[in-house]
Amino acid sequence: MGTPELISPRSPRVTAARRLAKRAFRGKERRFIAEGPQAVREAVAHRGEGGEPTLTELFTTAEAAERYADIVDAARATGARVHYAADGVLADVSQTVTPQGLLGVCRFLDSPFEDILRARPRLVAVLAHVRDPGNAGTVLRCADAAGADAVVLTDASVDLYNPKSVRASVGSLFHLPVVVGVPVEDAVQGLREAGVRVLAADGAGENDLDDELDAGTMGGPTAWIFGNEAWGLPAETRDLADAVVRVPIHGKAESLNLATAAAVCLYASARAQRVRPAR
Repeated sequence: MGTPELISPRSPRVTAARRLAKRAFRGKERRFIAEGPQAVREAVAHRGEGGEPTLTELFTTAEAAERYADIVDAARATGARVHYAADGVLADVSQTVTPQGLLGVCRFLDSPFEDILRARPRLVAVLAHVRDPGNAGTVLRCADAAGADAVVLTDASVDLYNPKSVRASVGSLFHLPVVVGVPVEDAVQGLREAGVRVLAADGAGENDLDDELDAGTMGGPTAWIFGNEAWGLPAETRDLADAVVRVPIHGKAESLNLATAAAVCLYASARAQRVRPAR
């Protein structure tokens, strides 16, 4: 591979990538960082509106370029600028303890809320007041795995493009439409007008998830609202929903964490939608 092209952390391209760790710069540049082979592979394959490639630049060490030659070649084929960097340069830009040698700079890819509604979604995850980036990315991954049509992050939730959120999504960020910055009231109103039943997930909910499934009420289009990791959903948000549903605890555990509860709820809806329609 020869001498790495970028030998100094003070290189202008490295400096520009490094500052994307800060939300203000991400918003200004409308760019974010995707790290590791899985995320970069998905970024290379993703296209924005009009077919525009999402990946704009790729930083790689010589070792990673050899190990993941298919990803590097595919990135170059999209027109992305590929930079060979010394290990220390990648470590300086990376937000992980052990960088994997591939780091991509990507265009923002969030979708307009109106586009989601026009598509008549059947399963949507709404993150309201979710502040932990790792949890946000994990819920996005769960929604992708359950076959959800979209994820909505309200204006009170964490930045979708936080490096921890991107890593926790493990590439799912590039698989399904994601909306950001919508007030929760507007999200609920829009979804309901699109024919979607809105359920709030809360450990103190009046409705039991098992009872909902047994009653056959979950076969239709459904949106789940998930709240803050520590204090759940505020009363005013719960009041917006058509029903407040709790995941039953059959053992002695005090509660479920956000990502686990979200996975249970989303898979319950996905299963109900496959086996029987709503009554």
